[in-house]
Amino acid sequence: MLTRTPNDEARALLGGWRRGDRTARDRLFALLYAELRQAAAAMLRGERHVSLSIGDLVHETILKLIALDRIDWRDRAHFMALTSTMMRRALIEHVRAKRAAKRDHMKVELITNLPDVGNADLDEVNDALDRLARVDPQRAEIVEMRYFGGMEITDIAVVLNLSESTVKRRWQSARLWLFEALQAQDV
Repeated sequence: MLTRTPNDEARALLGGWRRGDRTARDRLFALLYAELRQAAAAMLRGERHVSLSIGDLVHETILKLIALDRIDWRDRAHFMALTSTMMRRALIEHVRAKRAAKRDHMKVELITNLPDVGNADLDEVNDALDRLARVDPQRAEIVEMRYFGGMEITDIAVVLNLSESTVKRRWQSARLWLFEALQAQDV
């Protein structure tokens, strides 16, 4: 008797959603909800002046994913990669809307986990990541998936069709690039 892994179940539900099955879509979100909350928690960790809760960020992201309608999802890893992008965008939109409404004049800081770089302004990190994407889109994707999405190297390797060692090397070089970009902004 074959047992179904969570990846197999996610792949089947993604296929159902792609074919327009809303029940499959809802079951997929239920299956991955804990992972989505974990990714949102990682993204919000250390953010002091963000009024989004973990649940708010997850639900905002789910609404954005639902609006995409019929995406050609391949598997759980690809779904989580896109989710990390959507979460980052939702967080940035929230911060910018908050600033535009002038509700909070304090800087939103992001814990960078980069040596010798303190907490960085979310907009600075986002701008640096956008610059990295213009220079090396794949390294920017790795940062987005790993840092913002909390994805494991193994899953990133699957999404990008690379070896784990290649992803690790590119992750390290992307972190160094961002470190230098953020240091240059402080000067």
